[in-house]
Amino acid sequence: MKSRLLSGILAALLLCSATGAHAISSEDYACLENARSERITPVVRAVRKVAPAVVNITTQRMVERTVSPFGELFHDEFFREFMGRNGVPQRQMQQSLGSGVIIDGKQQLVLTNAHVIEGATSIQVLLQDGRSFDADLVGSDPDFDLAVLRLKDAVDLPEAPMATSCDIMPGETVIAIGNPFGFGHTVTTGVVSALNRSIKTEQGVFTDFIQTDAAINPGNSGGPLLNIEGQLIGVNTAIFAKAEGIGFAIPIDKAKRAVAELLDSGSVSPIWLGVAGQDLDQRTASWLGMKSAHGMLITEVYDKTPAKSAGLRPGDVVLSLNGEAVEDNDHYLQLLRNHTQGERIRLELLRNGKSVQQDLRAVAFSPDLARQLAEARWGFAVEAEKNGLTVRSVRPGSPAAQLGMQPGDVIIKIGGLHMENFGNYLYAFTKHRLDATVLMLVGRGGRGYYVRMKM
Repeated sequence: MKSRLLSGILAALLLCSATGAHAISSEDYACLENARSERITPVVRAVRKVAPAVVNITTQRMVERTVSPFGELFHDEFFREFMGRNGVPQRQMQQSLGSGVIIDGKQQLVLTNAHVIEGATSIQVLLQDGRSFDADLVGSDPDFDLAVLRLKDAVDLPEAPMATSCDIMPGETVIAIGNPFGFGHTVTTGVVSALNRSIKTEQGVFTDFIQTDAAINPGNSGGPLLNIEGQLIGVNTAIFAKAEGIGFAIPIDKAKRAVAELLDSGSVSPIWLGVAGQDLDQRTASWLGMKSAHGMLITEVYDKTPAKSAGLRPGDVVLSLNGEAVEDNDHYLQLLRNHTQGERIRLELLRNGKSVQQDLRAVAFSPDLARQLAEARWGFAVEAEKNGLTVRSVRPGSPAAQLGMQPGDVIIKIGGLHMENFGNYLYAFTKHRLDATVLMLVGRGGRGYYVRMKM
């Protein structure tokens, strides 16, 4: 009888979830409270502790969709591709779902993934107890895939206790809670499969992930990864599409550092160590006694920087950064973007044919520093005007001068990024400061020209 009653309750709960309801009734709770104490495992206790602080996030965003002038007449992929180039663009409102976790009830703060709220025109957050709140974006950083929201007019909020991720052990039990496929609160369990995993995507390289076999499905993004004590140790962020049973989470210690900067300034400051470098070719690698042309050759070390204090010198080759092998200049910068100011960075260097380990503390790559270095490395200065960025001066003999750049030219794009303001320009330099060539779209006399500036 009791078994049949329990089955009926579970079926009812599943139905409730499948139909979009998120709150559990008082009768259901009463039945669950009467469950035998032996069944209340550490996992059950952890879920009960944290689930009220896990939220469902719904966003609205405007997207542009190309509509065929022939309507739905053609469904074949070829015709859709052809009509996509000849159709009529229409702007439509699109809804997307994700997860998040309340990390500070008093300040009404929710932690989630940056891609969950990217481009959102409105954000709504639903709690397990059925309450719903609008949310403002406090700050977001795509390099860390983290965002912080603040709920509007919210009181008596639960929050998830945060642990540290420095003592996570492969093999220990972990719990993921999220909103997969819009089904509401869903719990999955597994173990820590590995630590310090790196993922290479179209957006770059992301490092230091916790790998788990706890099921993480679409909609789980931004939800919490918990230890057996019901403490937040990671933020679920990605699934590996080519394999089953592989999910990834951002370690909570890394998230804490990013959150502190998001709360302070709305973004995470890029960092640097104080070096400039170039890719290795096979000839240089052979001369240095290297078997392959992998790494970054340091060509300049700037004064009053961590690199200068640590004794780095031109001619050193950066082989790895925090244990991750460095492929080239661009890869070095991608790896740096995964770290925050004040964090310890361990470099493996090749110096005079020998491997050298060196620890440095990363510092912020400030906007003022970016401006100074951009003028020094690229050789031109800009000023913001109504129509964008205009070249103010060009230094003789610089890469910009050799390209033929002149005062009055308009910088439209750098590396595919539109130069709408001075902040875009500084970000572009931060991203491409070590590149051997930089693709730019320059306007002159009412016409635009794509050019490659060589360093």
